[in-house]
Amino acid sequence: MSNRPHAPPPHIIALDGREVDLLHWMYARSDIKQIRGNPEKVIAAIDEYHDKHNKLMNIGDVKGPTILDIIAQRKPSLMIELGGYVGYSAVLFGNALKAHGGKLLSIEVNPEMAAVANQLVELAGLREHVQIMVGASNVVLEELVREEKQINEVELIFLDHWQKLYLPDLWLLEDLGVIVPGRTMLIADNVIMPGAPDYLEWVKATPDEKKKLLEKADVGGRRPKPELIYETVVPEFDTDFGKDGLAITKVL
Repeated sequence: MSNRPHAPPPHIIALDGREVDLLHWMYARSDIKQIRGNPEKVIAAIDEYHDKHNKLMNIGDVKGPTILDIIAQRKPSLMIELGGYVGYSAVLFGNALKAHGGKLLSIEVNPEMAAVANQLVELAGLREHVQIMVGASNVVLEELVREEKQINEVELIFLDHWQKLYLPDLWLLEDLGVIVPGRTMLIADNVIMPGAPDYLEWVKATPDEKKKLLEKADVGGRRPKPELIYETVVPEFDTDFGKDGLAITKVL
């Protein structure tokens, strides 16, 4: 039997040193006491690390404000995030949700990433408003809806994990009956770079077009609902990694 460590599945982003280095850098700062319990200063410090040391795959200060505006407008009691990375978005969104008593549920498949994110959420003083769960997105979502019955509807969800999982997870949410017309909004990151063409095709298609797509699609046991009508816009942004976009989808 080999003693070599197991390679992570392709949809799990492995730590490459930046993430843990960020934590060391944060806690070694001379102003750590001023940062502690202050979400805005935690975000500003992560941005500084990104700008001056190592680039991080965060939502960042370019796309972030667009999502914060949506949170302020919709005031969801629960926002779900698929893919937490180091917790930048958990701190950013958790602080925005705190303003009206809302909560963020962040689902991260990599336990090491989740550990880093938990440290930063704790540092920001947002433990009461952010819960980070470790596990595959489809498994955790199904448990929360079908087994634990913690989620009856999805008010606002941010998809930021592996782009190939965007559409299967949306199909799962449709199947679970938690996508509610007039109430649910979906936000998907990185739909231009690296891109999520199958997801975009689905959320932009008419019900008839979606029925045709399902004729040749492998839904993996899920029961998508092509009759749901989506309205999607894709604002574009110039980021440190190139041009990218958010797919913002209303369920009509």
